[in-house]
This record gives sequence, structure tokens and C-alpha cells, in this order.
Amino acid sequence: MRIKAAVLRQSGLPRPYTTSRPLRIEEVELAEPGPGEVRLKMAAASLCHSDLSVVDGVRPRPLPMVLGHEAAGVVEAVGEGVDHLRVGDHVVTVFVPMCGRCGPCRDGRPALCAPGNAANGKGELIGGGRRLSQNGEAIHHHVGVSGFAELAVVAACSVVPVDKAIPLELGAVFGCAVLTGAGAVLNTGGLKAGGTLAVVGCGGVGLNAVMAGKLLGCRQIVAVDLVPAKLETAKSFGATLVVDARANDAVQMIKNATGGGVDVAVETAGALPALELAYEITARGGTTVTAGLAPPDKALAVNQVRLVAEERTLKGSYVGSCVPQRDLPRFLALQQAGLMPVERLIDRTIGLDDLNDALEALAAGSALRQVVTFPA
Repeated sequence: MRIKAAVLRQSGLPRPYTTSRPLRIEEVELAEPGPGEVRLKMAAASLCHSDLSVVDGVRPRPLPMVLGHEAAGVVEAVGEGVDHLRVGDHVVTVFVPMCGRCGPCRDGRPALCAPGNAANGKGELIGGGRRLSQNGEAIHHHVGVSGFAELAVVAACSVVPVDKAIPLELGAVFGCAVLTGAGAVLNTGGLKAGGTLAVVGCGGVGLNAVMAGKLLGCRQIVAVDLVPAKLETAKSFGATLVVDARANDAVQMIKNATGGGVDVAVETAGALPALELAYEITARGGTTVTAGLAPPDKALAVNQVRLVAEERTLKGSYVGSCVPQRDLPRFLALQQAGLMPVERLIDRTIGLDDLNDALEALAAGSALRQVVTFPA
């Protein structure tokens, strides 16, 4: 069947994206779902820095590709062997398909699923190959989702069913921003109730980390960013101290305010200077977590003596170290109870035709979550 989708054919085009327009709305062919797959009628798909990093070339992906990975929709058809999903189910997508059989999956770490990540790197579904094409040319899937489209065929293990009472426009944000940000604090960082937290980078992911810190009753939550408006927003979500990352004494200011550093520092900016700052403001015996995806040619230099003598921990966090089938419903329940006001992250809703303008707003740092919505 033919559908409309946002196709990226060339990465690295110059800004402003309102002029270069890297995403083209095109008609493409979508195949029927194969074994273990479902077809979704997309309801909403939000724009994330992981989409931007493919557009600007920081994270190279095979092209052409239909972007979009933070999405929600309604199951429209199921392939052979799918017995836990039904037509009409509401689902949120997850950007790492989980095979359930490899070592990491068996160990309860599905974000590290070997077949899932291998398929994502090739722009394929975990079942092999692509379900998108145009005039005989294969079009790649973005991390198994390709949510900037009217319909999508995805692996059944790339979605989590959700209560139909949840607005899908809201549910989309949970598939990446919430899992990654809240999970980095609650799962990867292992922060204890009443501890101290710093979040470096206060976009959509970082603000979810701030919310998780407030949920834990942290006695201090430090928010660090380059954009004053984002720092003000972080205060409204529970940050007790906000610091401009450009300040020459930012590190010392935070150490002075926290008695030597924080128990857990979470970096979500995807930039090496942000990670360096997060490491410096972590207390002796504390944990630094990086959930941001910096350019692959960047490397962090760590003083080994400090790492050992101060018993530091430096950890990566992918999908917030979450088990999505467990954590996504839990985070949704917290939002419904008013304990995680994720709905406040949504700046505006847009159509497919507005995506390039939204890309520019995201790149400029003036947006948190812009959500593409589709007609019912």
C-alpha cells in the first residue's frame, strides 16, 4: 500500500532546516507485516535529538530512511505468530527491538539486545529486510520504527501495549524521552531516596531525569544547561539549583552548593563538554551516568588515579537501562497519578509538512517535544 512518509535522502544539509528542508514528504510503498510483525496506524510521533543527529550526520545511518522513533499508534494488522497483540490495541514504540533470546535479553537488559541493535544499524527490522520501498528502491527503517509516516510495519517486540485511556499524543513521548531520562536516574544511576542529583542537559530527556529526582525526594537537584529558558523550566519541574554551563565557575559553584558534589550526575546533552562537567561535579564514591549520544569521534579522558582512589563509577545508559514492558506502564501510571507531569514537555503539535520547521526549532534549542499528530 502507498503511504505518506518523511524521507531523509541526504544528511549534513546546512541550517536553517527551514530552507534546506532535509525531510521530504513522499509517497512510499509499505509491505504487509511478516511473521512476528504488526502494522500500526500512527497516531503521534515526537521529534527527538536522536532524529536530529541522523539529519545533521552526527550519527550516520543508511539512507534513504524514514525517520521517527518516539511514536504511538493503533494496531491495524498482525502477522503470523503474533498472539499477544490484537487489532485495535493501542501501543507505544520502543527503539530497540528485543529478541528475548540473546544473552542481554535473558539477563534482563533488553536495551543491549544483540540482534535488535544489529538490525537497527542496518536500517532493517529485526526479522530481516525492509518493508519500505519506492519504485523498487529499498528505504531503510529508523531503529525499527520509522514513525514519521501514516502507517508503519514494526516488529511486535518493538511495541508495548498501553491503556486506551492514555492519549496517544502523550504516550509517544514515553517511548524515548521518559524511558531514557527517568530510567537513567532510577535504573542506571541507582539513586537512593533523599540523595543528591545533577542533570546536565535539560531538554526533554533531561527534564524527565529531573522529574525522577523529585519523585525520589532528592534533597538537592541541580540542573545545568546553556539555555536560560530551559533552566527556568527545570526549576518548575523540581530543580533546586540551576547553573549556566557557560559560567567559568560552574563546577566549583555546584561543588560548594552540594558539599563536594552530587551522588549521581546524569548527562543527557550528547556533548563531550557536558559529560566532562558531569564527571567533575560527581562526589567521591558517586556515579556519573551518560545517556546522551555524542559524536562517535569524541572520547572522554579519565584520570585513572581519581577513578580508583575516589571509587568513582562511570556508566552508560541506553533506553534508561529499562525493561520497557515493565517500566513503560509504571511510568505511565506515575504520570496518571500526577507524579510525573510529562504532558508539560509537549510544546506543540504539528503535521508531517511542519517537520523541517520543527527540526530547526529543536536544533536551535527552543523546543522540548514537538509531536506530529495524524488524523484518526
